[in-house]
Order: sequence, then C-alpha cells, then structure tokens
Amino acid sequence: MVGPLKQVRKSKFFAHIEREQGDRPWGSFLDAGSGLHSLGWVSQLDTERWIAVTGAPQDAEKMQAATDGVRRPQDQILLGNWARADLLKGEVFDTVLADYLLGAVEGFAPYFQPYLFARLRPVTGKVLYITGAEPYVPENEPSTEAGRLVWQIGRFRDACLLLSGDLPYREYPSAWVLDQLVRSGFKPRNIKRFDTRYKKRFVRTQIDLSLEALKRVRDRNAAQALSQWGEALKQEALARVASDDGLAHGSDYVITAEPV
Repeated sequence: MVGPLKQVRKSKFFAHIEREQGDRPWGSFLDAGSGLHSLGWVSQLDTERWIAVTGAPQDAEKMQAATDGVRRPQDQILLGNWARADLLKGEVFDTVLADYLLGAVEGFAPYFQPYLFARLRPVTGKVLYITGAEPYVPENEPSTEAGRLVWQIGRFRDACLLLSGDLPYREYPSAWVLDQLVRSGFKPRNIKRFDTRYKKRFVRTQIDLSLEALKRVRDRNAAQALSQWGEALKQEALARVASDDGLAHGSDYVITAEPV
C-alpha cells in the first residue's frame, strides 16, 4: 500500500532547475521518466497541467495511488515507452523533465539512448531539463577507498541484474549528452555539475536490489556465494559511510536545453 505524496524535501537538482526557470511560467509540464520522487516535486509546482510517463506498470500503480489527493482532472499518469513512435504524438509541453531518464531507458528499450533526445524534441515547446550521473561502473578501479566501494557496488549490482535476466541502467557522460542534444535539435543553455556523496540509502538500496535479483538466478550455489559477497560489501560500505559521512565519488549533472 502506497500512501499519499508527502511534501518532498527539495533536492539540489530540483532547486537548481527552479533557479534556471526563474520567473517563466512552467505551463504544461511533461515528466518524461517519472517516479514518486520527481512527481512529488512536479505536483507541487504551479503548472497548467502535468503528464508523468513511466515504463513500469508497478510504478504507475504506485504513482496513481500516491497522487489521488493532488492529481487534478487535467493531470495524467501514463504508462508508455519512448521507443514507441505514437507515445504523446502531436502533444507539445512548455517544460519537459528527463530526470535520470537516460540511464533508465536501457531497462525498457536497450540501445535506444542515442535516439532519446530526438524523440523528446517534438514534445518540447520551450525548455528541457536533464538530470544524470557521470558513469562510474565502466571506469578503471578508482584510487580512493570511497571510489573503490562505489565502483564495486555498481559492478556487483549490474552483475547480479544480468545474471537474473534483468538489464542494468546505462549512464552516459555529460559530454555525450551535450553532443546528442545538438544533433537532436536542441541548444544547450547551461550545465551544472554536483559532486556526489553517496549515503546509507544508496548502499542499502543498491545491495538489496542485487540480493533480490539473485533470488532469480538458477545456479543457487553461485547465488549464495554472491549473496555473501554482497552482504560483506554492504557492511564495509556502511562502515565507511559512517566514518566519512558518505562515499565521495563522481558527479551528477543538470543540463538546461532549448529547442532550436
């Protein structure tokens, strides 16, 4: 059972987007890769209407239940996949938010990322805001202890998801995103980078997600060995979080772009 949306603690990314927006009205708002976190923020904005798109049926159900008290007649939660050409065809929104959508696309439409911004271009009327993370899994082993733990957690998570038959997120560098925006008919207006410090929630969420995925691995001996490794990795990371107030490694970014 999912309760109603609560007043969200505004993230630094959403606070930055509000500063970028300034006095301009939000107008019609598309949350192109929505979840409870972004929708909790969007539903508090002074919009004419909002549409929240998710590719996960279970998330759509949770979002419907959570917004029963704040969803207006013109607002809508939509189950859809951006690889479908007919999704929101003919619709145009003043403001479009792609909140970590680029990385999440891999789980719903593998290899579609190079086409995502071209797909969002026709529905973007005035401004597109993109949040994302600089990739940390494909890099070489970091030299810092915090970086090594984040890197190990990411690789452990992706290995477990692949073994279980699922697909992991695939993040892209901000430089790649900027290039794709230009190719897709956008003009990047600003990019803001934020140093990342991973806390207890990240460690527990990523490891627990991995352990849940291991329940679907047929080789139970391999799954058991990986589960033990995951638990040990979680305890090591949590101890480092407690001693260093988080795991400082990598960065996230917010890009503001306008349609040409």
